[in-house]
Amino acid sequence: MSESPKPRIVNRRLLIAGASLLGGMFVVMVGILWGDDIMRHNLDPKVPFQTYRPPTAPDYSKAAAWYLNPALNGFEVRRNRNPQKVDVFFIHATSFNGGKDWVGPIDDPAASTEVIRNQLPNYAGPFNAIGYVYAPRYRQASLYSQLTQREDAREARQFAYGDIAAAFEAFLAQRRNGNGFVIVGLEQGGFLGQRLLKERILTDERLKPALVAAYFLEALTPSDDFQAGQAVPACQQRAQYGCAVAYLSVDNGRPDRALQAQRRAMDWSPTSIMEPLDGKALCVNPLTGGVTDKEVEARHSLGAANATGLEWGTTPALIPRKVSARCRGDILYVSRPSGPSFDIDGSWADNKKVRPYNLFYADLQADVQARWFAWRGAQGD
Repeated sequence: MSESPKPRIVNRRLLIAGASLLGGMFVVMVGILWGDDIMRHNLDPKVPFQTYRPPTAPDYSKAAAWYLNPALNGFEVRRNRNPQKVDVFFIHATSFNGGKDWVGPIDDPAASTEVIRNQLPNYAGPFNAIGYVYAPRYRQASLYSQLTQREDAREARQFAYGDIAAAFEAFLAQRRNGNGFVIVGLEQGGFLGQRLLKERILTDERLKPALVAAYFLEALTPSDDFQAGQAVPACQQRAQYGCAVAYLSVDNGRPDRALQAQRRAMDWSPTSIMEPLDGKALCVNPLTGGVTDKEVEARHSLGAANATGLEWGTTPALIPRKVSARCRGDILYVSRPSGPSFDIDGSWADNKKVRPYNLFYADLQADVQARWFAWRGAQGD
């Protein structure tokens, strides 16, 4: 008689446990299915760009408007005295999340820290050994603007180009070597660099022959603009100058990320209006420095690196022979070395930005060096 209540207690506990399990599964499913939409909604400024008041414009005659500028930061850069060094114009990637702003102020603390700790040491660092790196701050389009094709977002990205155009004019006036130069654009910076190349460099008969190479890293770049016979063709080998290296890398086994990038890919029209990319994107394999759809084995990798947090100018520890890469259509599919140095442990927004390491650090270093030496050789240096 006294044992009759026990089944009810057990059943009640089972019901509670089952409800908790179902609730947890529901939360996980919501995160998987609608997590991106929820985060994008939170980052949406929710005001038309036409009525938005952007932050104050940078003054590129001042050191405060640059992350790196050898001519303004007190470094000795002797004009026409050091042919060993090439001037490098580096355009950083998205580091500003957004929220109430379409574009970020140049002194936003979190965005600046991301550039200084991650992007400069990992992605500008490979060019430092052979070059004087100039890296402007600019009113970058927010992370939200990179995740949608709506008109306001396009206007924010077009707005950011105005700062890059102004910074490049300052770079031309301030740089000391007066000979060849390299442009490097990373992610959003790569997209802006494509327009800079088309509108400013290729239309100037003095600048066009001075271009050693253009690098559009982690950016989908229209291949039609870089065909053989054009002013700046796609690079075919490392002993070539006046050409372009471009790729967007995705980890093997993550075709979903490739599809997302392809759906959001944009191009600059002949009238400098942003339009969806119509056609294939360029894929130059950084392990060889040329266009190829063949698998390039890890034994050809000169060295991946995690330089995050290192002081500018410090050479990171390189891990060679660990990364394979293959261009499949528009995308560079890569293997990633195992180990904590190559884990991404951050927020949702962090996972939408460039990686906090560079799988091709030493390869890019060797690449720009070879092209600079080839350019100098053609000048009789």
